[in-house]
Amino acid sequence: MYKGGTYLYQAVVFFDLDGTLLQDDKSLADDTIKAIARLRANNVLPVVATGRNIFEVQYVLDQTGIDSIVSANGSYVQYEGRKLHVETIPVPLIEQFNAFVREQGDLVGWYNNTGFALSGANAATRENYQLLHLDAHVDPTWYQHHQVNFMFVFNFDKERLYQQHFAGQLSLVRNNPRGLDTMLTGVSKQTGINHFLDETGLQGLPTYAFGDQLNDLEMLSMVDHPVVMGNGNDQDKALAEYVTSTNMNHGISQGLSHFGLI
Repeated sequence: MYKGGTYLYQAVVFFDLDGTLLQDDKSLADDTIKAIARLRANNVLPVVATGRNIFEVQYVLDQTGIDSIVSANGSYVQYEGRKLHVETIPVPLIEQFNAFVREQGDLVGWYNNTGFALSGANAATRENYQLLHLDAHVDPTWYQHHQVNFMFVFNFDKERLYQQHFAGQLSLVRNNPRGLDTMLTGVSKQTGINHFLDETGLQGLPTYAFGDQLNDLEMLSMVDHPVVMGNGNDQDKALAEYVTSTNMNHGISQGLSHFGLI
């Protein structure tokens, strides 16, 4: 926050989760937890920037003490535990999407910051939520009674079909082999970060971002200092100011140390 002509923070660091802040089993390495604590002690603001929703990653916030997050690929933004910005998907558009999903023989999950429900269940949904350690709840009418800012459609090879059909209405990105992250068109980690910086008054601070996948490209391209994990996508690495070690080999602490942040 900007106060009295000075900033309360020295810099802002945005962290992707899967493949970046988290290890392959979705846990946090001890040295990563310690690095975040040192970062905060140095008056640097750590912010999670993830394709996942807040309820899915609450354990990360609890273990690190981070309370600022750009979640669901930019569709729900929170600062110090307070909601800043939400991109709600209108019910008529959800119903249009649901109909197309049914035509394709696929299933969809509807999400907000506190929970989710599925249109149905199959082997792909069961595998997905077992990996995420989440209970999958089937309720085909859930979206009618809950605000929705994010959807996930289960398919292995139909991104172009969905992207073409909903061009100008929805953005669909594959960050999971089992399906597509789905947001309002134009919504991304980049737009979420812009809302975060603008609405907190932190846009004048140096910015850093750590990422590894395609949904991190816009985020990496907009910050002052893009850092890509050693396990990251080649397109991400092409944007990197620095390529750190992998998420399984002290990549977070190494990257923060490289820039003198810890």
